[in-house]
Amino acid sequence: RAGRAGARRVLRQFWTRVAEISPFHKLQSSPMGTAFGPAQALMAPWLAPIKQFNAALGAQLSPYQLNPLNLNPLRDILVETVDFKRVCACHKTQLFIAATQVRTGALRVFGQHELTADMVMASACLPLLFQAVEIDGEAYWDGGYAGNPSLMPLITDTPADDLLLVQINPVLRDTVPRSASDILDRINEVTFNASLLKEMRSVALLKQLIEGEGRTGQRHRQPLFKRVQDLRVHLIDGGESLSPLGAASKTETQWAFLSKLHDLGHASADRWLAANRHHLGERSSFDLAALLD
Repeated sequence: RAGRAGARRVLRQFWTRVAEISPFHKLQSSPMGTAFGPAQALMAPWLAPIKQFNAALGAQLSPYQLNPLNLNPLRDILVETVDFKRVCACHKTQLFIAATQVRTGALRVFGQHELTADMVMASACLPLLFQAVEIDGEAYWDGGYAGNPSLMPLITDTPADDLLLVQINPVLRDTVPRSASDILDRINEVTFNASLLKEMRSVALLKQLIEGEGRTGQRHRQPLFKRVQDLRVHLIDGGESLSPLGAASKTETQWAFLSKLHDLGHASADRWLAANRHHLGERSSFDLAALLD
């Protein structure tokens, strides 16, 4: 769809539609909402009690009880804005979508050639909010429980030697959470970071073993080990920009808040490029070995 400009336009259209179905969309477009102007992006904290009530309700009643008809407008928006036939037929890029199989807890990675709206929905299916998504008779939840993201397909199934990760969930917290909501937020972060950190440590360990053997070693002649050896890793970290946001912010869909996140991401990418663009194609700008300390 008109290259990168078209992709940006469709992506903006998608998030605009998501904001429009927000229960607070009418408030935002009202005279009172307009009066707040840019400050609306900071209004999320006053929604915390409502979100805590919803979380408590979700702990008592499942999505199968709260939404027995399994209505989900997000799927309709996906179908409206994404031409999945064209995505499947595209050979210029590669896309992998991860989901967690409910029955086994195993990771399932869907390839671009087979991608459907249901696979995307499965990859973002939080089990306390949505009914499991069934694909070919198997039920799936959010892929973050088993791979967030899964690195192996990016290493083994693509020709790229540079791997750029965008870290959204904070890995490091300097303080121990004490309130119930803060504890739940940290549990959420630890859970969704665990699989990624495990894979990153595995890659770091493989690199260390291969480097210890040298390029004439037996392992280096195997395709997987050669791919790992040549891999250059980079990381864009949300850092201080995202750390104040709790887990409840992940269900915040007001347009002002989404726009704020977009601007923060854009600024983070610009800063990273200014500092690290010259490393691309040359060396890693992220120290994987530090994960083994």
